[in-house]
Amino acid sequence: MNVKIKVNQGDARCPNAPSTQEIISADRVPAPDWVRSESYQFMGSEDISTDRYTDPAFAKKELNTLWKKTWQFACREEHIPEVGDYYVYDLEHYSFIVTRVAENDIRAYYNACLHRGTKLRASGTEGCASEFRCPFHGWSWNIDGTNKKITCEWDFPHVNKDEFKLPEAKVETLGGFVFINMDDNAPTLAEYIGPEAMGHITKWKLEDRYITAHVSKVIPANWKLTIEAFMEAYHVIETHPQVAPSNGDANSQYDTYGDHVDRFISTLGVVSPHLAGRVSEQDILDQFTVGDSSVLAGADRKLKDGETARQRMADMMRGMFEQATNSDLSNVSDSEILDCFSYTLFPNTFLFPGISLPMVYRFRPVKGDHRKCLYEVFFLRPVPKDGERPEPACVVHLEDHQSFTEAEGMDPGFGAILDQDTENLLLEQEGIEASAKKGLTLGNYQEIRVRHFEQVIEKYVNG
Repeated sequence: MNVKIKVNQGDARCPNAPSTQEIISADRVPAPDWVRSESYQFMGSEDISTDRYTDPAFAKKELNTLWKKTWQFACREEHIPEVGDYYVYDLEHYSFIVTRVAENDIRAYYNACLHRGTKLRASGTEGCASEFRCPFHGWSWNIDGTNKKITCEWDFPHVNKDEFKLPEAKVETLGGFVFINMDDNAPTLAEYIGPEAMGHITKWKLEDRYITAHVSKVIPANWKLTIEAFMEAYHVIETHPQVAPSNGDANSQYDTYGDHVDRFISTLGVVSPHLAGRVSEQDILDQFTVGDSSVLAGADRKLKDGETARQRMADMMRGMFEQATNSDLSNVSDSEILDCFSYTLFPNTFLFPGISLPMVYRFRPVKGDHRKCLYEVFFLRPVPKDGERPEPACVVHLEDHQSFTEAEGMDPGFGAILDQDTENLLLEQEGIEASAKKGLTLGNYQEIRVRHFEQVIEKYVNG
């Protein structure tokens, strides 16, 4: 018999289960205040119109409003470590050459010749240049954006070379990431993120990591549906049942910070509330230590009397990371070592800055097709202690039929999870278009990041 549990509107926790903060408070190595904080507010319970996922006119409005006014992760600084290095970042029909002009000077030029508009660098390219030269008629620009050459200059007396500089987008860096914004009047990146969330992100010291793997795949769903698939742990019990024995899915914590950042914390080493009473502490530990693709395969699996799986996992993972990085992590909290932290930087970047799951997701609409999205996964690892930063891994592009498990640098177990996530998306896109119901109904707490995200989109698109 199913018992209906009464939850007050907007209650920020799963009833009859420990909250994320209660789980973290029992850890041996305590978490810092910014981990122990909460920032949830009820944002309404109205349906989200499905038109925004299916209407090409809405996609066009997004392109002309939202994408032109927001800060977007274009590349990592290690993509352009030396003066003259460049990286081409594309968004739908927009294209930018992100280049290092001096040690502390990074610029993003609109990727178009000022003569007749030819792209100066092809999409998806990177390299090192002393100039940006048009392949059509040979006009060229120095890496500082000033005009270098006008072919047959005598025929252009109406062009002032000193004023014919490459137009620029705004550029800022944070944690080793290079962000761009097309809006000349945009707030600073720090203002855009806000002081509280900025304090969280800087604590992770992401500038001390580098890209060890980079995987991309076109997903047959609108970019918003794709990004929203990763905003909640509500889907875990159905989509990823194999991880439920050791994942606090339904009691994950969700936080929002202003318009442009949200967070969730999903605790590991604890049983899903859906399976409470049916899984032992030993079962939880076995989930992580049995099998060739498990996180801690081959480790000692026998718990001592009174020992929790969460504490054993935190201790083992701390030891593993200390050995891998030759560093002392004794003062790093169990939560930072073990749990899944996810930050959304509006509109299209996910940071998973934790030590156990250091990743970045990026989502971009596919040019000319609002029903498709380019989804990218970057894996980050600490720079070696000798300070010699390795070159970032080259991107691996997966074809439609390929599994994430086939990508170089991808853990097979995690690749299988990404397959599960993305296989839902075609069905969701097609189901929304076939549905007689023209709205998505969201949970008040577990799907608050989706609601928050869509409300901010509304602000940009419709003012």
